[in-house]
Amino acid sequence: MKIYLKNWREVTVKVRILGDPVLRKKAKEVTDFNEVKKILEEFKTTMYTEDGVGLAAPQVGISLRFFAMDDGKGFKVVVNPQILEHSNEKEVGEEGCLSLPGVFADVERYKWIRVKYQTENGDWKEELLEDYSARIFQHEYDHLDGVLFIDHLSANERKKIALELKRVMEEYKKTKEGKEV
Repeated sequence: MKIYLKNWREVTVKVRILGDPVLRKKAKEVTDFNEVKKILEEFKTTMYTEDGVGLAAPQVGISLRFFAMDDGKGFKVVVNPQILEHSNEKEVGEEGCLSLPGVFADVERYKWIRVKYQTENGDWKEELLEDYSARIFQHEYDHLDGVLFIDHLSANERKKIALELKRVMEEYKKTKEGKEV
């Protein structure tokens, strides 16, 4: 589906995969909340259709600081997030990513985080997130800074998934050359 954002910029809501430069850019702060609202329904549909628990704007080619998540408590939109505080304790858990289809690895994340963010209406919220909720938030937050979960892996751990990463990169090249991007 094509959606028109500010200045008549056309955006097709399609998950971008490893190799797409937008995934490595630091996203800009949201100042126009109507931009987020325009794309929200398609964004939500894409996240659930792709079987994700989170989706960041850069993953669909929009370099703005917002993401959506569903930790089992329902769909939530997070705009201009900040991590205010975190635990000293970390835990390891398996992660995957819609932008790295079929790639999974154990990633160390903070056990809890205190966060502040805006809703799609611009209202500020502050929450303490723990365990799975904290993991999803940290994963999606990383996307806003151009960081992927594989960046948290040691060189040795990255070697273990090198073939899968190569496969994803080849898939990206095919879609790019096929003008599907």
